Amino acid sequence: MSGLGKGATVGSIAKLLQLSGMRVTCVKIDPYLNVDAGTMNPIVHGEVFVTDDGGECDMDLGTYERFLDVDLTRQHNITTGQVYEDVIRAERRGDYLGSCVQIIPHITDEIKAKLRRVAQSTGAEVVLVECGGTVGDIEGLPFLEAFRQMRLEEGPENTFFVHVTLAPTLAPVGEVKTKPTQHSVQELRRIGIQPDMIVVRSQSQLPSEAKKKIALFTSVDSDAVISDPDVKSVYLLPTVLADEGVLRPLFRHLRVEGRDVSWGEWPQVVSGFVNYQASVKVAMVGKYVNLADSYVSVNHALHHSAASLKLGLKLEWLDSEKFEGGSPEELEKYDGVVIPGGFGRRGSEGKIAVADYCRRRDLPYLGLCFGFQLATVAFARSEVGMARANSTELDPSTPYPVVDLLPEQGGVSELGGTMRLGAHEISIREGTRARQLYGSDRIFRRHRHRYEVNPRFRPLLEEKGMVFSGFSDGGLRAEILEFPRNGFYMATQYHPEFSSRPGRPEPVFTAFIKAAAERSSKRAS
Repeated sequence: MSGLGKGATVGSIAKLLQLSGMRVTCVKIDPYLNVDAGTMNPIVHGEVFVTDDGGECDMDLGTYERFLDVDLTRQHNITTGQVYEDVIRAERRGDYLGSCVQIIPHITDEIKAKLRRVAQSTGAEVVLVECGGTVGDIEGLPFLEAFRQMRLEEGPENTFFVHVTLAPTLAPVGEVKTKPTQHSVQELRRIGIQPDMIVVRSQSQLPSEAKKKIALFTSVDSDAVISDPDVKSVYLLPTVLADEGVLRPLFRHLRVEGRDVSWGEWPQVVSGFVNYQASVKVAMVGKYVNLADSYVSVNHALHHSAASLKLGLKLEWLDSEKFEGGSPEELEKYDGVVIPGGFGRRGSEGKIAVADYCRRRDLPYLGLCFGFQLATVAFARSEVGMARANSTELDPSTPYPVVDLLPEQGGVSELGGTMRLGAHEISIREGTRARQLYGSDRIFRRHRHRYEVNPRFRPLLEEKGMVFSGFSDGGLRAEILEFPRNGFYMATQYHPEFSSRPGRPEPVFTAFIKAAAERSSKRAS
């Protein structure tokens, strides 16, 4: 089932294997016909996660990166669109020597080849593969067939099937229902796959009677029925699964011996997410607020920084359209405001109003990508006297295009995979807040944008007190802005949220949370 938490389960098992000293990596399979996630609506699919090599990927890759503290690549996200595209290209080249190209064997062979290439290129001892969607969906059948074949080709001792299911609790009687799990396994068997382990998602700990019942009716070892209850923080899940003994049947089946989990600093890192005395209240102002997964990496980055400071985080989502035509005075009740990335005209004037209000009221502000561009527009309008300043994305006829299309984007006609993507080197000016935060004159961060602050207007903005403290492409492109007169007012063209990890938070988020905590303390005193 989609949205069940398969990504967190995969990431947690991968973390336990990593803590056991094994080389692991993860792959997400998305059975849709899109080549990648880049053109999909965040309200429907969640955020687009960007890798260092410019892949526009499913958000579960972010989950894997955060658990494992590794940098994955675009090859770790496989879609039906990619598979079909590669097979059709091969057919056009004549690679199949006149064969009738079919789902089996050509599509399934390509799926298997992609998975094996990940294993070979990463040197992983274990590759954890998550197949999105629901068992029985027609889109996923070629992938499940490829899995079935891989068990035959690699051998049972080298493959392990984990099925993640839901055991709902009926509120009136408080009874955990196992029938959905039983029927899901039956559907999987019809495809030719018998699960070796069943991870059962539920609101609370799965009763032993329910575990026995599931084991009996699914032919799974009793110790391979694993309870996966709701937890206060997703980073507690590896500990929960370890306590459930998730590695025991896995190691037994794969014939792995002499491996024990060495927790290292993980318990101390995780404790910050659940043990805190004070909290900060932060507003996230965006246009995709109806689905929290639209900004999932920003959400995690804020929590990483709060946890590192032993602070709780109360995050509220506000639709930017509500601030159009009115004063954002309700923001005064928050300790800080974040405007994350986005595109398009809808809600943009509300974001500009919020960015302007935060600067004028010295309310801690962090803008990301679009939030960087619109903070520039707000400043140009209020402080430089350019009342009609705008981005050409929003108003192509603006007389003051302080944000304009990247020059190399001028002739681009296709949307998919054509933005400025991936990690780029950023030089940070000495004597700036950014230099102080990063402790370096050079960083690499990930990008996803078509527009930039227009270099022609930067001197005018800086004359009025705006500081551009980070640049890429030899100083051509502005990457970081600061307003030194305020306690904290920063924005970045890059996406710092994609680099944040539990135990290794992104510096701009940590500085923002610190500023929010200071504001909270002042308001309380």
